[in-house]
Amino acid sequence: MTTEQKPIRVLTVDDHALLRNGIRRLIGAESDMQLVAEASTGREAVEAFRAHRPDVTLMDLQMPDMNGIEAIIAICSEFPGARIIVLSTYSGDVQVVRAIEAGARGYLLKTNVNKELLGTIRAVHAGQKRIPAEVASGLAEHTGEDELTEREIHVLRLIAAGNANKEIAAQLDLAEDTIKRHVTNILSKLGANDRTHAVTIALKRGIIEL
Repeated sequence: MTTEQKPIRVLTVDDHALLRNGIRRLIGAESDMQLVAEASTGREAVEAFRAHRPDVTLMDLQMPDMNGIEAIIAICSEFPGARIIVLSTYSGDVQVVRAIEAGARGYLLKTNVNKELLGTIRAVHAGQKRIPAEVASGLAEHTGEDELTEREIHVLRLIAAGNANKEIAAQLDLAEDTIKRHVTNILSKLGANDRTHAVTIALKRGIIEL
């Protein structure tokens, strides 16, 4: 005598209703899956997880109130067995590392949702980890040697906001020569030609956000 397999219970978290609607349709067409709840912020995600205890959670990273990384940390600290898949527009290696370190079991680019979401949900539910090849290759390109310090990231954010070295020095209460050294280190670590190039690389890799 065989017992019918229970459907995979899914929670989806994204602040864009259009994406949630698309995921609802995809999952709704599958006999082995059931969408049990939706959330549009990180705080809602944590509350929905507590209420529904889903088998798999689909988590956006960029959200108001509490971002996806913070929500993953909150959920995994309370429910260590949580299976969370990040859905992101970013393939940047830093974003991926942050998500995996926070506790995510999978990482999927939103551009690939239609093709790969269902297979990724089934794989992660079965205990596997899933990172797409194009994301994994980005991870392989960068080692800890080029990791920016917290201070350098702060300086880079201020550069991205349009501040000159003198203005950054004033804001951080540091000597302008110190800021120049930070900028030199940033350019070297990122392999950037100039400040603008450094900001472009940092945005692509997910080191900073605008």
